Amino acid sequence: MNRSFRLIAALSLPLSALASCANAETGESAGKEAVAASFATTEVATFEEPWALAFAPGTPVLFVTEKAGALKLIDTATGSTGSVSGVPKVDYGGQGGLGDVAFLPGEADAKLGRRTIYLSWAEAGDGDKRGAVVGKGTLVCAAATSCAIEGLNVIWRQTPKVTGRGHYSHRLSISPDGKYLFVASGDRQKMQPAQDTANTLGSIVRLNLDGTPAAGNPLADKGGVSAEIWSWGHRNILGLYWDAQGRLWEVEHGPAGGDELNLVQRAANYGWPLRSNGEHYNGDPIPDHAPSDGFAQPATSWNPVIAPGDMLIYNGAMFKDWQGRALMAGLGSMALVEVAIEGEAAREVARHPFDRRLRALAQGPDGAVWVAEDGKGAKLLKLTAR
Repeated sequence: MNRSFRLIAALSLPLSALASCANAETGESAGKEAVAASFATTEVATFEEPWALAFAPGTPVLFVTEKAGALKLIDTATGSTGSVSGVPKVDYGGQGGLGDVAFLPGEADAKLGRRTIYLSWAEAGDGDKRGAVVGKGTLVCAAATSCAIEGLNVIWRQTPKVTGRGHYSHRLSISPDGKYLFVASGDRQKMQPAQDTANTLGSIVRLNLDGTPAAGNPLADKGGVSAEIWSWGHRNILGLYWDAQGRLWEVEHGPAGGDELNLVQRAANYGWPLRSNGEHYNGDPIPDHAPSDGFAQPATSWNPVIAPGDMLIYNGAMFKDWQGRALMAGLGSMALVEVAIEGEAAREVARHPFDRRLRALAQGPDGAVWVAEDGKGAKLLKLTAR
């Protein structure tokens, strides 16, 4: 099925209800005016609770994680689909389950063959506690739609495991030079640990490709899990992406208001839960970010929230107007949110509405943008220029 979205200037989007903390990935959408834009949308496939999308570098094969614990793939050149065996058992429930999938950029090959694969997922612990983990294995494909993961081993664990099923984050990103693995580690809805660098909750960690702490991390001298940390004071990061200058950006959920886009800097503290441009769900105030507060400032923030599910920074040739812009999959806002990055600042420039919540994004080899809806019976959509 093909259709196109033509967004008319001055078309306002409706507000949706503000989420409770029990479902923090829902949110209310701001009444942002859309600007004129046009792209064609093709419905390609359907998945059950997709969470992440990633193309194997150098191929047209798109991998899709499903939260309940399946890893699927689709050869976008032929439309053939398949499943990957050897996926780990996950702790499924709430915001937990199978999370992100990532590949090494240096292992680009027109054929899948054998290559390194990274997965993140929620793992059960003792006493009704859980935490995110990252595993590394070898993806072995006999054909484009017949793949298995061999030798999958856990190389990193979120520390400590805690109760609850929220704010795992566990987004993965390989540095452009292919040397480091960055992992987003959410605050697990516990708030205060995000300011305690003796744990990895509410932080971004920088690891060698084998999961050990990378040299040059700001707290290396402290040892232990502190040596893994690159930045802290984060809440629930659901988008992690590199720009053309080799800078890492993240987008995270605020509480009731205060979603924020941040330029990720070494040793930076982003303030959560001491600072936010939102407030607690019970209405208790939180001091706003301010240049004099000693914390890293967001490049931009949203109140009401956009409830981001994922982010990419576009660098393809198909959409010239999107070059260098951040595109965000909106959950509560049910929109593709377009953001212009201007130095170390940013601003929203357009909001492209969809019929459902959006969970994940990927840029295809030809520059098309792939979008996965959220939830059961979620469509995989291909956006192409008109």
